[in-house]
Amino acid sequence: MATRPSLRERIHSSLREVGFIGVLLLSVDRLLRFVSGGHARLFAYALVAQPIDDGSQAPLRSSAVTTVRRVAPTDALVAAFAPPPEVVQRRFATGAECLAATVHGAFAGTLWIARRQYAEDEVRCLYRLDDPTHCVWDFDVYVEPRFRGSRVLARLWHAADRRLAADGVRWSFSRISVLNKGSLAAHRRLGARPVASAMFLVFGTVQLAFFSMHPFVHLALTRQQRPVLSFASPECVESLTREVS
Repeated sequence: MATRPSLRERIHSSLREVGFIGVLLLSVDRLLRFVSGGHARLFAYALVAQPIDDGSQAPLRSSAVTTVRRVAPTDALVAAFAPPPEVVQRRFATGAECLAATVHGAFAGTLWIARRQYAEDEVRCLYRLDDPTHCVWDFDVYVEPRFRGSRVLARLWHAADRRLAADGVRWSFSRISVLNKGSLAAHRRLGARPVASAMFLVFGTVQLAFFSMHPFVHLALTRQQRPVLSFASPECVESLTREVS
């Protein structure tokens, strides 16, 4: 019978997984949930921009077992998606696109893409793209547990790159939990660069947010209120920086 890890072992394991800041954020989040009966939460994100592969990178070998395709709201595969059906249909209703992977016909993962803007569904925030011709927002990149560590994630991104590059898109923005070290590392390997950070303190309907970019601080007292963050492509930012200097 396996013995339960000691408190010291659990702390060391958490430090290795998310680091000191991550452990601190996790502790604050758990304390907030405990004292509030689950009504208060803390969320911390890294906001990154990832370059779209224009075909210069070595292509993946074709696979006879893994396929990636764009799915419609009425596609039978939608029933296997991880989010609740109402969330999935709401995403489609806002114009979001979904690429889904299958392995031997079994659902394996998804990658969602929003054009022009993306309304966050974990906290209240709107991410707006200043250059929707060349930029998109990707979200909820998901791989079924049994396929993690396989090439499913790489094939999802490869298919997304091919589709977006054909549309003239050069950058894909996304938000990643600072506690998700695996996702942060995967995005870094794909060339993603940090563009901002965000932290949300949620107390029921009240939300206090802090950002490293405009508007820097935002207080929302009702569910209808939310901050808006606007993103320009990294090329535009670099060009403006050169002009100012």
